[in-house]
Amino acid sequence: MANTNSIRLLVAEDVPQVSQHVRNLLSVQSQVKLLEVFNDGSKVVEAAQQLRPDVVMVDLLLQGKVKGPQLIEKLRDSGLDIPVVVLTVPQHPLARDPNRGIDAVLTLPFSGFELANTLAHVLVDRQARATGACRVVSVFAPKGGVGKTTIAFNLAVALGQMGVATALIDGSLQYGDLRALLKVPSDVPSILDLPTDRVQESDLRDVMWRDPAGIDILLAPPRVEMAEMVTVRDVEKTLSLLRRLYEAIVIDTPTTLSEVTLALLDGSDVVLSIVTYDSTTIHNTIAVSEVFASIGYGPEKLQYLVNRADSSGGIGRDELARIIGRRPEFEVVSDGRLVVQANNEGMPFVVSSPDAAVSKDVRRVAQTIMGRTTNVPARG
Repeated sequence: MANTNSIRLLVAEDVPQVSQHVRNLLSVQSQVKLLEVFNDGSKVVEAAQQLRPDVVMVDLLLQGKVKGPQLIEKLRDSGLDIPVVVLTVPQHPLARDPNRGIDAVLTLPFSGFELANTLAHVLVDRQARATGACRVVSVFAPKGGVGKTTIAFNLAVALGQMGVATALIDGSLQYGDLRALLKVPSDVPSILDLPTDRVQESDLRDVMWRDPAGIDILLAPPRVEMAEMVTVRDVEKTLSLLRRLYEAIVIDTPTTLSEVTLALLDGSDVVLSIVTYDSTTIHNTIAVSEVFASIGYGPEKLQYLVNRADSSGGIGRDELARIIGRRPEFEVVSDGRLVVQANNEGMPFVVSSPDAAVSKDVRRVAQTIMGRTTNVPARG
């Protein structure tokens, strides 16, 4: 699969050094095409009407007849429906607020990776909001061994049990965690078998693995070296199509924050960050939460699930909440024997042992994420 498209960008910036910084960042990558840089805000709306950029970037401190905040309002009220990324500096912090026309915020200084990722994120987010009610959940962990893949698989099956048409994506493209867990043969199709240019519904259904538990799974490539063949644009196109076909999508992501991983996270409505009562996991969770905050993930998007919540290891709930800055949204108890046996059999424990406490916890997560009133009794 190949990345054949680029993001068309229009910039409103009156500080020459900042304009040159943006030009320099974009000169070394092909994902973004810079259409024009305007140092006069009064010309931007008309230019956007003519050039039809994918994204407009506006300096919050833009001076002149039309200042930065005024230009943001004009773009919001223009009817063009073009996402706006606002540039600012640490001395003038700004929160993302799509209702005010602020789809994302970039704080100087930023890298080319941060710039390209932010632009891709606002496009995916805008497209997701336009396509309707599908709920996309990425299950993420900044450290291996915390039960991420197991939670993702059982969460997807729990959604399917609720009557929700559910797809599960194996985003661990290099190692294919779900392929290994479910013992899927290496010759079963993967995301690489989708056509390069126009992905159609029929193409997608041909490569989805139908699990006996009743969900469709888009598998990772069967070999490690194939992972690099999947691009950010491939991920964006695939997510866009899946949103039209399913009511819920669960993504099992890798622990590394590559461009493809960030595209998966950006395209999600909820990033479910798995944490355990382990000092290394908590340390990594805090570190990655700072990255997520810098690219505009608010508490409505970044949510926490404490796995093995009854195995505190000397760290209490209040202490964990203090460390990560808020109380986690979800808890799932441990049941080592049940979970290991289910995994060894390639079975979801929510099916094999539906009355177990761990299964009830996962179903509670599924119901909450879909905004449904839970009928699973809460644990005391």
